[in-house]
Amino acid sequence: MKSNMKLVKELSTTPGISGFETKIANIIKRELKDVADDITTDTMGNIICTKKGKKSAPTIMLASHMDEIGLMVKFIDEKGFIRFATIGGINDQMLLNQTVTIHSEKGDYVGVIGSKPPHVTKPEERNKVIKYDSMFIDIGAKDKEEAEKMISIGDPITFNSWFEEFPNNLIMGKALDNRLGCYVMMEVLKRVKTNATVYGVGTVQEEVGLKGARVSAFGLNPDYAFALDTTVCGDHPGITLEEAPVEMGKGPSIVLIDASGRGLMSPKVIRDMLIGAAEKEGIDYQLEVSDGGTTDGTSISLTREGIPTGVLSVPTRYIHTPVSVASMDDVEKTIQIIVAAINNL
Repeated sequence: MKSNMKLVKELSTTPGISGFETKIANIIKRELKDVADDITTDTMGNIICTKKGKKSAPTIMLASHMDEIGLMVKFIDEKGFIRFATIGGINDQMLLNQTVTIHSEKGDYVGVIGSKPPHVTKPEERNKVIKYDSMFIDIGAKDKEEAEKMISIGDPITFNSWFEEFPNNLIMGKALDNRLGCYVMMEVLKRVKTNATVYGVGTVQEEVGLKGARVSAFGLNPDYAFALDTTVCGDHPGITLEEAPVEMGKGPSIVLIDASGRGLMSPKVIRDMLIGAAEKEGIDYQLEVSDGGTTDGTSISLTREGIPTGVLSVPTRYIHTPVSVASMDDVEKTIQIIVAAINNL
């Protein structure tokens, strides 16, 4: 099935850092209004799209976090330069000289992240990574008073990028972690044919502590759950497959364990469900044991008495930067596997 590239582009380019996911939730609501039997938003901001099945059938939660990493206005100095806090896991070295947009109630304002010029940097400083708290944002304001007429403390900041279609059905853009998961979730709800009740949940604040998934899972208490996310590739220079044994173009990653077991340890029933569906349908997949980060799957699995939870992830290069790259073929295979697993129930 051909991917809806227009929707993928919209998801990528629409701003929504942790705590400010409303615009993404509105896209999900728009796309699923004729698909879901019920769409609600809980007190934390999670959007829950329910496709009702038979009362005797299982209930399944699909969790896709809507938030992206970003920054927030922390302080405005007397000259109108802005200091910022980081929101989510950000590597300081990717920040310098990026252009950003500050989303204020007064409008959107473009700025550039600056720091001490290399011309006056001491020799012992030149090979060191500049820390984010030594950087600032320049929005062209002449002083603090003018800056405060434009932006306010607490305004969210997103990185400026564009969406590009690469050869070989690859895409480049910001926030592919986890707008690709949001796209997968919506496509699954559109395609699935099952007696089970399926909850498509766009979760909030994953990047800052897996918060929305914990709240929504407690309220729904599903029989099974799947976190739909992205995962790091080990197939490009600077990293090895030993460090990240997942490659782009070889199908989604079925996560067995992440964060060296401190995160999710996927139960056998879930592993069998996903691997069995992929094998039965002849869909490419990869198995992942990770010692890196974790996903919404962890908080869901630990909710109430425990919820059998799995993670299906799209291999993505350069995650947590404005220039992530992923394969739409892998996205399509992710959709096909989860649809088959649910339909097999």
